[in-house]
Amino acid sequence: MQHDRAPESGRVDDEVDALADFEVLIRDEHHYDRAGQVIAVAPPAADLAAPQSPQRPPRAPRAPVDPAVRRRRIRRAALGIGIPLVVLAAAAGGYVAWALNAPLPAPTGPAAVAPTAPVGFAADVSFPRSGSAAISVSGAEDYLATSGDQTWLASGGDDARPMASITKLITALVVLDAYPLEQNEDGPTIVFGPADRALYDYYYVRDATIAPMPRGTSMSQRDALATMLIPSASNYATALARWAFGSDAGFTRAARAWLDEHGLTDTRVVEATGIDPRNTSTPTDLLEVGRLASADPAIAAIVAMPSFEAADGTSLINTNDLLGVDGITGLKTGTLSGSGSNLLYSATMDVGTETPLQIVGVVLGGQSRGAVSAGVLDTLESIRGGFGTVALAQRGDTLTTYTTEWGDSVDVIISEDASLLVWGDTPIEVRLDAGEPTAWIDGEQVGSITWTAGPETITVPIEVDGTIDPPTDEWRLQHPQELLDAAR
Repeated sequence: MQHDRAPESGRVDDEVDALADFEVLIRDEHHYDRAGQVIAVAPPAADLAAPQSPQRPPRAPRAPVDPAVRRRRIRRAALGIGIPLVVLAAAAGGYVAWALNAPLPAPTGPAAVAPTAPVGFAADVSFPRSGSAAISVSGAEDYLATSGDQTWLASGGDDARPMASITKLITALVVLDAYPLEQNEDGPTIVFGPADRALYDYYYVRDATIAPMPRGTSMSQRDALATMLIPSASNYATALARWAFGSDAGFTRAARAWLDEHGLTDTRVVEATGIDPRNTSTPTDLLEVGRLASADPAIAAIVAMPSFEAADGTSLINTNDLLGVDGITGLKTGTLSGSGSNLLYSATMDVGTETPLQIVGVVLGGQSRGAVSAGVLDTLESIRGGFGTVALAQRGDTLTTYTTEWGDSVDVIISEDASLLVWGDTPIEVRLDAGEPTAWIDGEQVGSITWTAGPETITVPIEVDGTIDPPTDEWRLQHPQELLDAAR
């Protein structure tokens, strides 16, 4: 069965002719009147004057076309071209709408990394070069891994050595155990008789430290203790011991019982003053004596006094010339020919801990009084210097950086300065808890970082520094692949 193709062939010919006519209409400047007749053809003057280039052979003349037919052909050609253009424009408009509203690829960056914790310096506590020494510290147990009721550091061994006048501190503790006083209490009045006054001459010829005791002298128990401890008057030590316990033997029995009660098994007391070299003790035992004396309100107040007025009005100076230096608050000196210089001391030291350190230290058998004093000050300074504030981080320190496909970026930073008080080279632990930003705006908190050293800990927030702005429309339109990847 055959079909008539003539109309299709004719339409094709018409469209071809219409396109040709359309081209002529665009290129030429023909103008038609309402009847379709050519009005004028005016080629540009420049074309008329320009030199003529070789021309291709002229096309065979075409049969004149009716203007109305020509216009119909042009309209059909315009439709054939315009419809695809409209379709393309519609498709382009859809892409634009999609690209301008598609989800964006998320910023990317490496995981935040905690800064390396600094390593402190090893603390080196100094001790006197001669004799034996020991020290205990309370108030820094978690820093120093020690408690105030035990020896923290020592040098020179723990052998028993003559105590000299440190014995008088034990005498005061034994007397107060029998006749306790509150801090500001005077206690009973003591009247000294001829036998007590004779002690002045007895100790004078033995080159012991003494204080005046005029005939008819009477004073409070507290003043008698002060006269014994502050200038280290041996005659008052024996007189007070006899008053409390009736005799020298009574005192030594009481002293032995007191020593046993407090576990001071390496300490020996044979008389009240310390002039006898058989009065001996160890650094460990004397640290406990120092702690007991510091805890007694009457003794602690007395030994902290730089001077005291004697019974005859004389000003008696404390033999401990370190009082008030580097926080030293007591306790008792002691020097004995052939045995060296001794010092049992207490000190309060503020190093930045929650409460000041309470220090008790002792030196036995030092080369000289000056050497002992210098060594004690070096010890205290080395303890003070062993504590230090370590800078851990500064505000703005960067932990990581996030960047975007369109070139914007933000940092994740430490939001505050951070430091810790540490002792020596105490290890510092660091823990970082960090998440990923969600809002990507300046100041957004995304976690925290914590440092710990001994009992000290500090936690600082970490946050976004800067804001990620959206890309331009131009970037969206030019990066469809990135938008497609983000939508998957």
